[in-house]
Amino acid sequence: MPQGLGFVLLKEIVMTGVLPSQDLKTMIKEGVIDAKPQIISEQIQPASLDLRLGSRAYRVRASFLTGENQTVSDRLAEFQMHEIDLHQGAVLEKGCVYVVPLMEQLDLPAGTQAVTNAKSSTGRLDLLTRTITDYSTEFDRIAAGYRGPLYAEICPRSFSVLVRPGMRLNQIRFRAGQAILTDAELDTLHKTERLVSGDAVIGDGLGFSVDLQPDGTDLVGFRAKPHTGVIDLDLKAYYDPADFCIFHPPMPQRWRPIWRWLVNFECITQASLIPDLGIMPLAAPDRAGCLKSAVMRRPSCLSTVRWWAVWSMNA
Repeated sequence: MPQGLGFVLLKEIVMTGVLPSQDLKTMIKEGVIDAKPQIISEQIQPASLDLRLGSRAYRVRASFLTGENQTVSDRLAEFQMHEIDLHQGAVLEKGCVYVVPLMEQLDLPAGTQAVTNAKSSTGRLDLLTRTITDYSTEFDRIAAGYRGPLYAEICPRSFSVLVRPGMRLNQIRFRAGQAILTDAELDTLHKTERLVSGDAVIGDGLGFSVDLQPDGTDLVGFRAKPHTGVIDLDLKAYYDPADFCIFHPPMPQRWRPIWRWLVNFECITQASLIPDLGIMPLAAPDRAGCLKSAVMRRPSCLSTVRWWAVWSMNA
């Protein structure tokens, strides 16, 4: 048995699932997870590890995966436009794609794989952040036995952001073995624990939808202003949301609300707000006063979330 990997190999025999913080600390101690500079305690969460940006970034022409036979360095030679030093802070421009080497690297044993995702604070800024590795064919998925560096692909979608080395935009979770329930097991679990409200849609996994309507309001979200200032990611509770969002109506600020129900348009020409919100009608409204439905999709979601809006047309 390789020295230092017994804790992982043992878990493959006695348990499966996501490894908790105690195991993460052991993995750091044994060199399964390594970093320069060393990992700090603030990075270790109950079942995940925050990943830190390195000291340089690469502006690239487009998003890419390496494929099974190439490294990220190989692909950067093809896609790189210019290199950016992050030591003094640098702005990542909205709509551009960057690749940033992370401070952490892995030496995973067989049977232990990893999954990464953006932190919730990163997602709230619409800052698309994904992890890529050498010889990979998927974003945010790290194969068992992987040995090598980690990279963050960053694409600011709504706001330009100021970043520095050591910032933590995404996180990684480690999983030993496979802990996937069969459809029969999911059905049994739903009957005893009630996994979703209503009937469970089970078929090669559990399907579910999200109702974005909060209690007491029809407001489900806001839309970012097209042109705003730079957001420094180190500043917490600093910015006024009105500087980055459009309210409509009554005040011309910078967040535009997305309502669950759009009602009482006098005629079809007054429904110009609908395409402006990115909502596409599923059926053309008539003039009989009936309700028609429309759907807005957000393609960046791993599972497309549908937001429903309904409006009425007066005869």
